[in-house]
Amino acid sequence: MPKHKFHLAWFISKGYGPKGWRQPWGGPNPHNWVKPDLLVHLAKELERASFDYVMIEDSSNIPYTYKNSHETYLRLAVDSPKLDPSVLAPFMIQATSRIGVITTLSTTEYNPFMLARLTNTLDHVSDGRSGWNLVTGSNDGGAQNYGLERQYPHDQRYDMADEYVELVQKLWDSWDADAMVIDRDQEIFAHPDKVHPVHHEGHYFRSRGPLSAPRSPQGHPVICQAGGSARGRTFAARWAETIISSAGSVAAMKEFRDDIRAQAAGFGRNPDHIKVLFLIAPIVDQFQESALARKQARIQEADTHIDFYLANMSRLTGIDFSKYDLDEKLPTLTTNGHQTVAARFSGRTPREIVQAGRSLQDVDLVGTPDTVARQMSEIIDAVGGDGFLVTDPELTRRYISEIADGLTPALQKLGVVRSRYEHVTLRDNLLAF
Repeated sequence: MPKHKFHLAWFISKGYGPKGWRQPWGGPNPHNWVKPDLLVHLAKELERASFDYVMIEDSSNIPYTYKNSHETYLRLAVDSPKLDPSVLAPFMIQATSRIGVITTLSTTEYNPFMLARLTNTLDHVSDGRSGWNLVTGSNDGGAQNYGLERQYPHDQRYDMADEYVELVQKLWDSWDADAMVIDRDQEIFAHPDKVHPVHHEGHYFRSRGPLSAPRSPQGHPVICQAGGSARGRTFAARWAETIISSAGSVAAMKEFRDDIRAQAAGFGRNPDHIKVLFLIAPIVDQFQESALARKQARIQEADTHIDFYLANMSRLTGIDFSKYDLDEKLPTLTTNGHQTVAARFSGRTPREIVQAGRSLQDVDLVGTPDTVARQMSEIIDAVGGDGFLVTDPELTRRYISEIADGLTPALQKLGVVRSRYEHVTLRDNLLAF
């Protein structure tokens, strides 16, 4: 019998951008990607399947790392273009009533007061279902769009982000929970003595405060983070309430989660209040043979469009992979970008990396819904918790249905995921088990 109940969420890879436009099931009107319809549909279907949250990835530049050109990125829509996720989130919120909606917002692109105000507003309009995916930025092109010469050094970005989050939390807390009384008889809208300037004078940031809006339903919108480097793990253990992680094996998953929990305890936090979710891209079909055939088709597609995948690898790491032979093992890679990704690529051939995609080395999440559901349960039992983030960069309505109407019912039948929401707010649902 399964030992652990676990959480499900969805990672919207490539953010608010084109989805599945080259795919057979990509829909009749690929130009319609600028409308929120597909991603609103995703949120509604995942709510029907009782997912904890959907997280909208984001970046704010047209990359040019691969071959020192944006040609491949635009010709094949490699992680670009993208519209603003903070505009998409309210559409998803309005169409749902229980699922959490987490928006990616960068500490190097948003002023702390602006971010505190935006996330507070999203938490109000969602009745406490919003979250902030806390990123520091990693691509020099994004930094240059905001007037910087390049991104700050990797560890310094996290030092800056530590102070940034401290300030944002001060702003979120600048209104007492009972400050807004709206008493008509006494003609008091809010108690002045329960609203407090913060007068933050830090090394990197300054803000007078208070926030220009009352405390939100959750007080603090849920903080999501994806730090995988040594410095990133420490940062995540200090601040995050749910963590996005990508690991190549079950053992790596367990090591990552154990490390996060140990560091969180060192910060005086309850490790059980941090939900570590691992990215997966399962392939499910009615028959095992057809699922395996689709896996083979995915590998063939990667070989056919290898430039697409190499360009994405280059974007993530800041390393131009056009310089390397496809079938020679890569050297030890160093980067100011995503250090965990670069480390995972080191010692493997580019072709091997492209063909493997998000597959685990020791568990093949390919098969019937019942088969994959059992595998997922076994993984969580081995890791100890806490759940998975499903993702598919080439998102289609077919894939959404396969997960919501195929895989999730199989997981519910095993009793390892929720069948209904216990609470209204995102944080409460994350802490339900």
